[in-house]
Amino acid sequence: MSAIASFVADRGNIVVGSDRLFDRNAGHPTGKILRSKGVTIVPQDGSGIDNSLDFAVFSTAVEDDQPEILKAKELGIPMKKRPQYLSEIVSEFRSVAVAGTSGKSTTAGMLAFLMDRLGLEPNFIGGGRVNEFKNKSNLGNSLAGGSDLLVVEACESDGSLVYYYPIYSIITNLSLDHGPVEETANMFETLASHTKEIVVVNGDDKNLELCRFDHPVKFSIDGRSKYQAESVEYRPFGASFRVHNVSFRLSLPGKYNLYNALSCIALLAEMGAALGDMAKVLPDFSGIERRFDIHLNDGKHLVIDDYAHNPHKIASLMEAMKRIRESICYIFQPHGYGPTRLMKREYIGSFINNLRKQDYLILLPIYYAGGTSVRDISSEDLVSEIKDAGKSAEVLSERSLLFSRLKEWDNYVVFGARDESLADFAGEIALRLKKL
Repeated sequence: MSAIASFVADRGNIVVGSDRLFDRNAGHPTGKILRSKGVTIVPQDGSGIDNSLDFAVFSTAVEDDQPEILKAKELGIPMKKRPQYLSEIVSEFRSVAVAGTSGKSTTAGMLAFLMDRLGLEPNFIGGGRVNEFKNKSNLGNSLAGGSDLLVVEACESDGSLVYYYPIYSIITNLSLDHGPVEETANMFETLASHTKEIVVVNGDDKNLELCRFDHPVKFSIDGRSKYQAESVEYRPFGASFRVHNVSFRLSLPGKYNLYNALSCIALLAEMGAALGDMAKVLPDFSGIERRFDIHLNDGKHLVIDDYAHNPHKIASLMEAMKRIRESICYIFQPHGYGPTRLMKREYIGSFINNLRKQDYLILLPIYYAGGTSVRDISSEDLVSEIKDAGKSAEVLSERSLLFSRLKEWDNYVVFGARDESLADFAGEIALRLKKL
């Protein structure tokens, strides 16, 4: 919602908005940046809804009995859900929809960054904050450019991507996340069928192989494809590779980020950009906020914060970390009761398969953002089976309990979705380690 608010404000619209987070913390930095754009922040009690509004847009997470929804109904103000409004914005541009159960935030941000550096003047609405776009007046998750190109993160969580009719699409991968794989596959097929020109697809993804796509352009690492990475060398915090005999360097770690880069390279090449020009600017992309954010790396200690939250993301992160440190304390906060219930078996499998003998796993209590969730599962339900498989794991009821035990490990990875305070927690770990 903040990306959409920022984008339409930057394009000259009058924007009013609220968030329960801002009600709890009036000085929140996100609210501060939105205000700098002229966005008016109001309490989430209905007082900000009046007849001056052309329409009101609500997140799908907002309950129907929320005061602002009731007030809008009372005044007869047209109401739209976020997916509906975003699809309307997408239809106004030559849009690029970036979809996939993992990597779409990084891919969308990387694509917008590359387009910007290549002089294409893109517009951008994303779910992650691009480091290179962030400043005192930009959260980093949107960009109002001078062209008719719009890069948009097409999320399957609310089904909104089936309403998009983009010019180009990227589909990074397909695994269990917000819903069953079969349901998500149907959404990706629909998006591809709505795409007017080019659909770029991960040629190594086994689940995507089962989807029906009409003449997709494929990228790959392991198999053959039109845009295959060759001569790949992974470094602790980056990679080098070649595509069509052009050398590339990537300043992000892991095989999963190499896939993200390949998808951007494939689409831009199909749009007419030169591989050599892309190769010059790709190393300058430093990533997305809360995607492998390094809070400390002093030779002895390493502290990383990451947004990984579904089993595929977690496995990809842990695979990358194996190349970086010999033993790691992983600290994971599951993001909501519904997702944890849906992915319980896959969560357990990811940790059992990727935790080494010398690694340790700490689970925090399940993150609860409010609302009407049924709280019938806990982090203890995950840990018990992970421990039964011979892995070292525990549940920590309070984050602060970790601080007296920091000497037990040298390397920490904090990860989980939706809760921005996890970044603060990683920062606090780093600060205390420096003082040891």
